[in-house]
Amino acid sequence: MPRFYARRRLSTVAAFSALIASVALFNAPTASAALPTPVSGATARSYLAQLTVATEDRTGYNRDLFPHWITISGSCNTRETVLKRDGSGVVTDSACAATSGSWYSPYDGATWSAASDVDIDHLVPLAEAWDSGADSWTTSRRQSFANDLTRPQLLAVTDNVNQSKGDQDPATWMPSRTTYRCTYVRAWVQVKYYYGLSVDSAEKSALQNYLAPC
Repeated sequence: MPRFYARRRLSTVAAFSALIASVALFNAPTASAALPTPVSGATARSYLAQLTVATEDRTGYNRDLFPHWITISGSCNTRETVLKRDGSGVVTDSACAATSGSWYSPYDGATWSAASDVDIDHLVPLAEAWDSGADSWTTSRRQSFANDLTRPQLLAVTDNVNQSKGDQDPATWMPSRTTYRCTYVRAWVQVKYYYGLSVDSAEKSALQNYLAPC
């Protein structure tokens, strides 16, 4: 190949590679949620095998039985703490309310620039916890569950996606981003295992299926 054409070809390849890199950078999320890393797939499968299988019972459930968004530090409550943890370039006012920033929702891949568009999801919903054994807990333990920043239980996500999820378990709801599902079920099982919560039969079957390739 003539040297001129070789140089021209290399230049074209370099330009094309640069274009691909710039497109990838443009499409990359500006913020990535910082959910505490859940246990491995193998550990989650081991935990799941140890969970009690039981029928769910929602008798007596009330969200107020799980005191949530408690003060974490200074004037910052749990919601504000997670917004700061999961966001990028988050600016807060004197009351710790986020006035600007960027939040990437791993459930649906959307990025938001207003905190009002973001909910803090209880990955294992409060009602689901009640159904699975939290009805016998003390108020103090329910408060710890509802504000747990150590386990992979709280996550900033698109508000209407969180509302669509509601109190559903993995048998009836999963994140639309399939690449996040392994993380989601590993976190779900870890939280249930840590708190000694049960699973129903449909939930366990769904978790087994989703965990298989993890």
